[in-house]
Amino acid sequence: MDVAKLVAALLETDQQIIDVVGSGLLKERSTYLICIPTTSGTGSEVSPNAILINENDGSKQGIISSFLVPDSAYVDPALTLSLPASVTAYTGIDALTHCIEAYTNRFAHPMADILALEGIRLISHNLKTAVNNGQDLEARTNLALGSVYGGMCLGPVNTAAIHALAYPLGSDFKIAHGLSNALLLPYVMEFNFSAAEKRYADIAIAMGAEKGVSDYETALNGISLIKELLKECNLPSRLSAIGVPLDAVNGMARSAMNVQRLLKNNVREVNLENARTIYTTAY
Repeated sequence: MDVAKLVAALLETDQQIIDVVGSGLLKERSTYLICIPTTSGTGSEVSPNAILINENDGSKQGIISSFLVPDSAYVDPALTLSLPASVTAYTGIDALTHCIEAYTNRFAHPMADILALEGIRLISHNLKTAVNNGQDLEARTNLALGSVYGGMCLGPVNTAAIHALAYPLGSDFKIAHGLSNALLLPYVMEFNFSAAEKRYADIAIAMGAEKGVSDYETALNGISLIKELLKECNLPSRLSAIGVPLDAVNGMARSAMNVQRLLKNNVREVNLENARTIYTTAY
């Protein structure tokens, strides 16, 4: 969908892709654009974002523009029934991460909060079912709706450190984007939650976690539930489990620090040493 969005935007213009990398640089789009997702993950069918890998240096780069918001989006969960369990898990965690990072964002917005929390509820309560039984149309429908909600948060709020730190895994080791997010999700949450205990507690409650005696305890219960969900979806919990060498940590940390368009959104500042620590913990 990201490629289709850019083709539509650049079809009748003199701009090249390299000219529009960044935010708000596209001049126009005159071609009518319809997006039809076949996974429940990226939310690109309702977002102003397109993410591509720059083949010159291997980095992931974002193109953000109102012209990349499709004119129509047709979301049919029946199109996701044949997704393999692994792809269901990867894309579902990607959508869940969109919602979590939107809700615990330095620029969180009350209208986006409603979408994000409902997306968290829908995805966390249905992902395991869809992974175990891909023909469950109710679970697929709820995942599709949760994914759309996550995509709708990408414009006004966007993602943060989880996505920023996930990018080098994709560009350097060709790890699927959703799996990259899954590998870092609980560890970035552990790094972040003390800076936004109430918000992380809200996420925990939306997921169905047990309410603790304080927001701090409730938030920790939510992080434990995230780890349990990843395990139930047969996703690895460590970078070492997918063949990423420990000596790659420094290079990935430096690469992640270049993704300031997302790091600036993180509820807690992430510096180079923080990035190294998160990768090492995830290792």
